[in-house]
Amino acid sequence: MGKNKEQDADLRKEVEMTEHKDSIDKVAEQFELDLVKGLTEEQVLERRVRDGYNELTPPETTPEWIKFCLNLFGGFSTLLWIGSILCFIAYGFEVNTQESPLPDNLYLGSVLAAVVIITGVFQYMQEAKSAAIMDSFKNLVPQQALVIRNGEKLSITARELVLGDIVEVKGGDRIPADLRIISASSMKVDNSSLTGESEPQPRDAEDSETEVLESKNLAFFSTNCIEGSALGIVIRCGDNTVMGRIAALASNVDSGDTPIAQEIERFIHIITAVAVFLGVTFFIFAMILNYTVIEAIIFLIGIIVANVPGGLLATVTVCLTLTAQRMAKKNCLVKNLEAVETLGSTSTICSDKTGTLTQNRMTVAHMWFDDEIKEADTTEDQTGENCDYKDASSWKALGRSAALCNRAVFLAGEDGPILKRETAGDASESALLKCWEIMMGSVEEIRAANPKVSEIPFNSTNKWQLSIHEIDGESRQLLVMKGAPERILSRCSKILNKGKEEAMNEEWETKFTTAYESLGGMGERVLGFAQLWLDDKEFPKGFDFDTEAMNFPNGDLAKDANSGLTFVGLMSMIDPPRAAVPDAVAKCRSAGIKVIMVTGDHPITAKAIAESVGIISENCMTVDDIAELRGCAVEDVDPSEARAKVVHGTMLKDMTDEDIDDILRNHDEIVFARTSPQQKLIIVDGCQRAGQVVAVTGDGVNDSPALKKADIGVAMGIAGSDVSKQAADMILLIILLKTRRSLALHFPSILYKIRTIIGTKK
Repeated sequence: MGKNKEQDADLRKEVEMTEHKDSIDKVAEQFELDLVKGLTEEQVLERRVRDGYNELTPPETTPEWIKFCLNLFGGFSTLLWIGSILCFIAYGFEVNTQESPLPDNLYLGSVLAAVVIITGVFQYMQEAKSAAIMDSFKNLVPQQALVIRNGEKLSITARELVLGDIVEVKGGDRIPADLRIISASSMKVDNSSLTGESEPQPRDAEDSETEVLESKNLAFFSTNCIEGSALGIVIRCGDNTVMGRIAALASNVDSGDTPIAQEIERFIHIITAVAVFLGVTFFIFAMILNYTVIEAIIFLIGIIVANVPGGLLATVTVCLTLTAQRMAKKNCLVKNLEAVETLGSTSTICSDKTGTLTQNRMTVAHMWFDDEIKEADTTEDQTGENCDYKDASSWKALGRSAALCNRAVFLAGEDGPILKRETAGDASESALLKCWEIMMGSVEEIRAANPKVSEIPFNSTNKWQLSIHEIDGESRQLLVMKGAPERILSRCSKILNKGKEEAMNEEWETKFTTAYESLGGMGERVLGFAQLWLDDKEFPKGFDFDTEAMNFPNGDLAKDANSGLTFVGLMSMIDPPRAAVPDAVAKCRSAGIKVIMVTGDHPITAKAIAESVGIISENCMTVDDIAELRGCAVEDVDPSEARAKVVHGTMLKDMTDEDIDDILRNHDEIVFARTSPQQKLIIVDGCQRAGQVVAVTGDGVNDSPALKKADIGVAMGIAGSDVSKQAADMILLIILLKTRRSLALHFPSILYKIRTIIGTKK
């Protein structure tokens, strides 16, 4: 499980990319590119010859005949083959030296050979069946790309892209290569497979000094464009993309022998030593007792073969196969039979957060109005029936703003449970859409009754979105706005309290700040909402609203009571944990299994989820918690006092192996946040150095190196990336149509049951 210094350096090496720090003109100059016309055909051909096609090198595959031979002659099978051959040799001696030789050795040799062949074929067929299912997952590379060459737009296959190509992407497209954005219109991308962030990330063309994966002017190969559109320069292709380098890192990682393989090898050495010792001892006794040399050799062979447990291989193979088949009925695909035993030996689980512990679905968690924080239902089957504030006038105003100032819609034909319906639109807006639909009824009906007459979409400069609506039963029109809470508050001169407008004074601003910080401290994404009733004489129905000239009040003079908006409230969203996870974590703990969260998401969000699922238990405090309790600085707290610890990825960069070992040894409950794929790999390696049998669960490309390095990697079948499935030893599949729920939540329960059955429960 150890590694030399060169390998260690490779593990710690992060993705090197500088184009996000350079200006667009400098990037264009670097790739000898005309930003208007794109590349010429000559440049394209030259670069394709030099760099090859834009595709990932497929992982090396083992020929089927080698796989078959490994099952026939590997591990314990070798000892049985030796026993079988010795039996045939003994029978040969008997045939040549005796007139009527007994066929016992012939039968025994044949039985041993038959056992090896049958179990080898049985094991090969099981693994071949898993491989056939794996072949159905090969759909990673985007098929088409819209590119500008010689001043013309062309639709080509993504594999034909070369460095310097100008590519156009829009909502719903999969990014065909690593792109440096040169212009964007409300573009958002889903980077969850790379960074673990469930919230779509905005993209723009501004220069950046951040880390590569956090840069807003880069779009990465195989991620998805959720909404908006953009033009980008191809700066990395194929294996050189961020995703390609992570895939290559995963393919170069070796997890070593499984625990059962190590035990079998140790058992073989012991049995061989005992058998040879006893055989030689009895051979000497036979010679002393005046047996012939041939008789003594036959006696020697018989003693050696007698010490070989011929039924062990068949027993182990059948047990593992039957267990794998029972797990397959539970939609758990076992790629390697030995992984079943490894699962039962697991002592540490390193789990990803997004989509594994959580639902991978943004959901409204809390609201703030009337100076109270109200809790929303975030369960997986939420109904909204237990909310006692649905009749409050302030909530109706807040919910109306969330429903109207919202571009998300349910897809056509989606008529099942509200939370399971697919939507088109931003994840946060989809959460608001479903919240209103559950609690107040049809969003489509309220939008039809209150039609939109004008709109200013959200953009990264304003950080707010505005829309104006004709309101059913009202002669006045209503302006509603949502966005970053501090930006919304700055445009408000009033606040809605119990249905009545009050002046926005310092007291209300202090209450707002307290609520905002409280919700943000729980790791939730907070949005602010405001409204303004427009004067029906100045802005009658049919008025021509000019969103460029802004010929209507919009809160620019927030402290002017005549033009300031009315602050309605806050709504916060989070990717909530799956309902069964807390119980599963508790079961793991009772079985002596340590659960560690390793995620690329923000530390505050990661800690909040860890506390809600029990990875950080209620009576365990971090250094920050202790410092807050004592009212002192974090530096004044002894780190050894904290049983729980949240480690930021930037801290990991400067840590040695000894530092990581110290964290793993001295803290019972650990969360690693903002971790890169390389750092996830280092964490798994640290757990293995401590003598732990490590299981890793995850579904993203960023999880694949850790999945491969772990003693057993468990990937998600539907939601998971193809790279993670290739790297894993076990894949959790799914049968629930349209719900797209991964079975990650069942993994700890499966593990717990297997440990109990095989007697390794602590």
